[in-house]
Amino acid sequence: MHQLFLLSSLWLLVVPPALSIFQSPTGTPAPPQLQYLLEPLHSAVHTRRGATATLPCVLRALPRNYRVKWSKVEPANYGENIIIITNGLYHKNYGPLSPRVRLRHSHRYDASLTISHVALEDEGRYRCQLVNGLEDESVSLTLHLEGVVFPYQPSSGRYKLNYPDAKRACEQQDSRLATYQQLYKAWTEGLDWCNAGWVLDGTVHYPIINSREPCGGRLLLPGVRTYGARDKQKDRFDAFCFTSALQGHVYFIRGHLNFKEAAQACRNHGAAMAKVGQLYSAWKFSQLDRCDGGWLEDGSVRFPITTPRQRCGGLPHPGVHSFGFPSKDRRIYGTYCFV
Repeated sequence: MHQLFLLSSLWLLVVPPALSIFQSPTGTPAPPQLQYLLEPLHSAVHTRRGATATLPCVLRALPRNYRVKWSKVEPANYGENIIIITNGLYHKNYGPLSPRVRLRHSHRYDASLTISHVALEDEGRYRCQLVNGLEDESVSLTLHLEGVVFPYQPSSGRYKLNYPDAKRACEQQDSRLATYQQLYKAWTEGLDWCNAGWVLDGTVHYPIINSREPCGGRLLLPGVRTYGARDKQKDRFDAFCFTSALQGHVYFIRGHLNFKEAAQACRNHGAAMAKVGQLYSAWKFSQLDRCDGGWLEDGSVRFPITTPRQRCGGLPHPGVHSFGFPSKDRRIYGTYCFV
């Protein structure tokens, strides 16, 4: 049985530090006053998948022989991946973001980074660095995607996924492993789930709103409870996935279809069976609301509810509700398609 970390006889509640470019969470002094770069008005930029986002970086002066380097901070390996380097006249793009990034260049002091067709993996922390000999300085910004976190387990059942399996499972459902910050935000918005799951940094958590016996007991405080870092190959849990806005449309086909017939019904309409992440996205961003259970690509049957009502199972909360993984031969459900 997995053991939870304890603190003063209470379950450890992990609260993310406030994001700040002025002071670290430990209270260390603010960095020296910037000489060439302007502090951004806001340290976070919010966007959605498929949109175009601009991370601001503006110079107050142009030193001689300077360069500006944009990079993405990767906390998992304590490194930075260079995205673009410019000397004001010429620039060079690097890495997988290369085809989708450019400098905004709205004026000669503007070194802001524009990312087109924002993808789920673009979320994170970025650094704009002025390289000028001994006078290097930088500003940091965070790109946040609006989206939804959902717990996921495969048809094989509860606690079957090691870290690589969890990462792959989310990607197969048109999503990615959620970050801890995304899971924490989802908890503040009402996510309540007993089963522990992997998040992107390789730690394992579960969010509890209503303390209850099957979830550690009634006396324990609500919060995002943690198992901490686990062995990514040996330990097995569920996954917490994150998805954002769709570039497409999810719709329902009524019928009494088995799984194979449901897949063919979607193909007959020039579509494919919807993935779990696509159904969550349609529920979150398009307010898809149906009482009808429908097959999805992974073999599960689910239905999205935005307005709870008595004749929709009497469920008290909105959400994407699941019938699990019925036999694929059953002819009871319709299907959700994506095009």
